[in-house]
Amino acid sequence: METSTSTAPKITLKQRLLTSVAALKHRNYRLYFFGLLISVTGFQMLMVIQAWLVWDITGNVSSLAFLGGVMAAPTVILNLFGGVVADRFNQRYLIMIVQGTIGALLVILASLVYFDIAGLWHVLLLSFLIAGVQSFDNPARQALYPHLIDRKDLMNAVALNTIVWQLTRVIGPIVAGSLIATVGAGAALYVAASGFAVMVVAMIALHVPPITRAKAGSVLQSMGEGIGFVLHNRIFAFLIGMTFLNSFFGMSYLILLPIFATDMLDVGSEGLGNMYAIGGVGAFLMVVVAASLSKSPRKGFFLISGAVVFGISLILFAYSTNYYWSLAMLFVGGAASTFYMVMVQTTLQALVPDNLRGRVFSIYSLTWSLLPLGALQAGLIADWVNPEFAIAMGGVIVAVFALVIALTSQRIRTIGIITQEAMESA
Repeated sequence: METSTSTAPKITLKQRLLTSVAALKHRNYRLYFFGLLISVTGFQMLMVIQAWLVWDITGNVSSLAFLGGVMAAPTVILNLFGGVVADRFNQRYLIMIVQGTIGALLVILASLVYFDIAGLWHVLLLSFLIAGVQSFDNPARQALYPHLIDRKDLMNAVALNTIVWQLTRVIGPIVAGSLIATVGAGAALYVAASGFAVMVVAMIALHVPPITRAKAGSVLQSMGEGIGFVLHNRIFAFLIGMTFLNSFFGMSYLILLPIFATDMLDVGSEGLGNMYAIGGVGAFLMVVVAASLSKSPRKGFFLISGAVVFGISLILFAYSTNYYWSLAMLFVGGAASTFYMVMVQTTLQALVPDNLRGRVFSIYSLTWSLLPLGALQAGLIADWVNPEFAIAMGGVIVAVFALVIALTSQRIRTIGIITQEAMESA
């Protein structure tokens, strides 16, 4: 008597690893990805060097706050306009112009610093200009890269893009700090500028198929078309709304961590560093997991579950009195938040029409630009009530919003199937 054996093929570790980087098999996306990796490393270096310069020149905490305002203002004002431009013009050329301009502005700042003639107003003015130019970058990139791959690899590309930001968030500051200490801030800025030049070279090497452009019209009309599309489409309104709540209420816990490290957990500056780092570790590991789920039809479940877990982890962290339990909750929170944000980006990229892609993603980017205001509301509530309530309230809002939408909308619950069908038919 013969023993029947299963004919189902086993998935090897090598196959799983190849699936997790499936988007990299496309030449155009490989060029884009490695250009983005170097460029974003330069951007993360810039964030550190700018703050260091302002502090070194003034020694004033309020000057650092002013730097944040100077960088946030043009982003909020120009983001929607950047989306209109991204939909109307060749995104590859636009990215080349933006990256090249930022690189040139960095060279100017680097030269001022290197020759020891940079004052506070130089740093603030150039930071303002760089932030303004940067407002045109993200909508153009988000509108371009879905055309560099097969749509079936879209979620994998989104996850890989997220890996870039999570990885460079660690690498960039380390490189910047080391360069400032060894060769000075001016030389560090030259290195950061070279990262933007690499992205220009990568864009030159791309071969991009024709992309549907938005019809000409007034700028305000084009902006209104993008906003109206989001407001009148339940899925897009939900996803943008979830992103807003995540940045405004969820991620606002970051500004309050020093209070927990010193007053609640009594672990000092070293413990505070661990608290910041552990969330980044969780985020990075979960992005790797998300990269391997590019073909799963359960994206809706993952999205809702990620938001709920993130909210619950914030509530449990807020009222924790044990340092190690707090670290565990920050790890879970960082992982869950990043996981469902990957799902949000994937769904947006899969479903948005090409001629509206830049404008929709400019609105998406705008929600993240409001993160400093989220920190402000968290600080005020912590002062009026207490820090525990401020963080727990953010967790409750994020989790409840996701649950209510999931329970009342079948379309949201089956969003994974809808996304998969859209990617397969593209």
